Amino acid sequence: MSKVAVITGGAQGIGKGIAKRLGKDGFNIVISDMNIELAQQTVEEFKNMDIHAIAVEGDVSIQEDQFALVSEAVEQFGSVDVFINNAGIDQVQAVEDITPENLEKIFNVNVFGTTYGIQAAAKQMKKQEKGGKIINACSIAGKTAFNLLGAYSATKFAVHGLTQVAAKELAQFKITVNAYCPGIVGTGMWDRIDAGMVEYMGLKPGEAWQQNVDNIPLQRSQTPEDVAKLVSYLASEDSDYMTGQAINIDGGIELH
Repeated sequence: MSKVAVITGGAQGIGKGIAKRLGKDGFNIVISDMNIELAQQTVEEFKNMDIHAIAVEGDVSIQEDQFALVSEAVEQFGSVDVFINNAGIDQVQAVEDITPENLEKIFNVNVFGTTYGIQAAAKQMKKQEKGGKIINACSIAGKTAFNLLGAYSATKFAVHGLTQVAAKELAQFKITVNAYCPGIVGTGMWDRIDAGMVEYMGLKPGEAWQQNVDNIPLQRSQTPEDVAKLVSYLASEDSDYMTGQAINIDGGIELH
């Protein structure tokens, strides 16, 4: 029987890359996204690749939606073996300009959403009594602060901490909890970051992006597929003895 992987924010970007790779690895895939139309399009695309997937509409910042997501995965496929808290949002602002509304919004998605995903996945995995793998989206900004990404960085430092705590608390149930920390990935999120830096730093469109890419030791931006290769390992039996880790996958930007 195929294992089941749930990916939040799985309709596009890194999440879609992860869903595609795990589908090719043989997992049944559950794609959760607020944009259900886009999620359904992704599922249809996957059918042509012989990837068995379903789409579920959900908002990770709502605890009930995360538990409903797990219930739907179990109803459709019988279990949840891997749960990937991939959904996240960004903000580009100087610390002095962060508003209460913006701070609440980004923490609701990146921190509250990850917490609720861990809770929902852990409850089901404990019930199954065979362990499982929870994998969180951190970032190199969850290890080192970057200018104009204060709120975003704060949320990712929080995800880093949540990963370690959950790993310790859930180890007795054979549930591992790890995180992946991407760097400069060519997705819509980085388009928004570039636009924000243009506004703050007086740069031309694309200039902030290029400056960051030029500083990557491996001399190229990364792709969702690059991230998906690491997540494939974290989702596999090969990583059974790894837990509590936040692993950089960034081409060598941050070396710790």
